[in-house]
Amino acid sequence: MTNFDLIEKNETSNASRGGTEIFLEGLYGGTIPRDLLENFQIIPSRVRDLKEDKIRILSVHDLPNDPEAQKLQDANFRKNFHKIVYISDWQYQQYMNFLQIPYSHQNTVIESCIQPSSVNWFRKPKDQINLCYTSTPQRGLNLVVPVVDALVKKYPNIHLHVHSSFKIYGWEDRDASFEPLYEQIRNHPNMTYHGFTSHEDLLELLPTYHIHAYPCIWPETSCRSMLEAMSAGVLCVHPNYAALPETSGALNLMYQGDQDANLHANLFAGALISAIEMVNTWDQDLVGRLQYNKQYVDYRFAETKIHTQWLYLLKELLQRYDTVEKRALPTEMFSYNR
Repeated sequence: MTNFDLIEKNETSNASRGGTEIFLEGLYGGTIPRDLLENFQIIPSRVRDLKEDKIRILSVHDLPNDPEAQKLQDANFRKNFHKIVYISDWQYQQYMNFLQIPYSHQNTVIESCIQPSSVNWFRKPKDQINLCYTSTPQRGLNLVVPVVDALVKKYPNIHLHVHSSFKIYGWEDRDASFEPLYEQIRNHPNMTYHGFTSHEDLLELLPTYHIHAYPCIWPETSCRSMLEAMSAGVLCVHPNYAALPETSGALNLMYQGDQDANLHANLFAGALISAIEMVNTWDQDLVGRLQYNKQYVDYRFAETKIHTQWLYLLKELLQRYDTVEKRALPTEMFSYNR
């Protein structure tokens, strides 16, 4: 039995099916007892109201430059929460650096969990090397398309599958600026534009892909798409940017990126060529490497492990704030703008 009715909603999450919403569905999916969860208000990033009778946890998923995150600069605003949870150490460090969030016990890091994939290592397609891009377009799709287009001349057996759309957040209108790029993909014989793909369908497709092509130009606070690709036995190609080295364990085919788009494209192309050559051989060494990567993420981001961390945190807080009186908001509460 799920506890989805207890999930905190806001105007953004109502229409969204992104990483934050998938994280919440996992947290409230039934492994953590309902009678425990009912004592808490777990707020995903955007504060819209505060419940005095609940133990309040702010679950932070955004970057510190997000307008909503700016409120955390104010110490009085932070007092409204019994705990602030970040999803990576890199993210927490950014909040300390840019918003002067203190290094204190009020803060903690609990990573997000993933669903492990089932992989048949030697049944991946052999006649075609499937590359995939599975994030929103602004994170690097404009680099993937021209690079793959150029490499097709040398590697005619590669095919790019693009699962990308702002529809995942309910922002279909933002796709308009990327429509020319989407059309280029649709018209390319070595590319397929899948648009928005449900999380469930994407998890089914990932084991049929060989390379996760992600020249990321967006500072990820974590990266579910990359971790799920690693679990599916996909060779991931990405720069050493933001939280990607931390969350991947620096195990992938990782390269030094650059803020100059043209230079970054060239650097990505070099790494992608290496990945294609590796997949072309598809020997036991590569399979062993991908198996290790899978074991790493399946253990580190396992639902049982992550939910045990949450369970420990919730029980600890409930013991400390076991009455409504102890959970009261500070007298001078910071005014949050709706």
